[in-house]
Amino acid sequence: MLYTIFEKIRRKSQASVLRRHPRVSLKDLRSGTDNHFILDPDLEQVSLGSRASFRNYIHILVGKKARLDIGDDFFMNNFCSINCLESIFIGNHTLFGENVKLYDHNHAYETVPEFRISYSDFSTAPIRIGNNCWLGSNVTVLKGVSIGDNCIIGAGCTVYRDIPANTTVVNRQELLLKTRA
Repeated sequence: MLYTIFEKIRRKSQASVLRRHPRVSLKDLRSGTDNHFILDPDLEQVSLGSRASFRNYIHILVGKKARLDIGDDFFMNNFCSINCLESIFIGNHTLFGENVKLYDHNHAYETVPEFRISYSDFSTAPIRIGNNCWLGSNVTVLKGVSIGDNCIIGAGCTVYRDIPANTTVVNRQELLLKTRA
């Protein structure tokens, strides 16, 4: 019983992060347990449509001057994350399986004069996911990708290029079975 009380307090605390931010508009958000919202004070806009539903252990980061738009009737399953440093748009009636990850950025790096990866500089490009899409468990969507309407992205896919509307994407990872004598 005590756990239930603390969980309600944590859930209300995270919802208040969204409700208190002046550039966040939301309608009727349903949120599970241990969700985490990190919103830069200088973000451009966060818009959550009607009946947005986040299950448990969701992580959403929206950076400075970034924009996140999520349509109506959106569902995000457990352990998903959205990392938005430029722009991410998700259409209406879209559903994410467990552990879906969206990244509209990569760490900047140099190869000359020597190889160096930046911890704080990023290259960015927007992500757009259409209406009526289903992203299966463990899908990762990388920067600059556009996924058309009515798409299914199969479990375990890494989406690094545009997907046209009305397309099903399947990860053709093979399992090699070897019998021991």
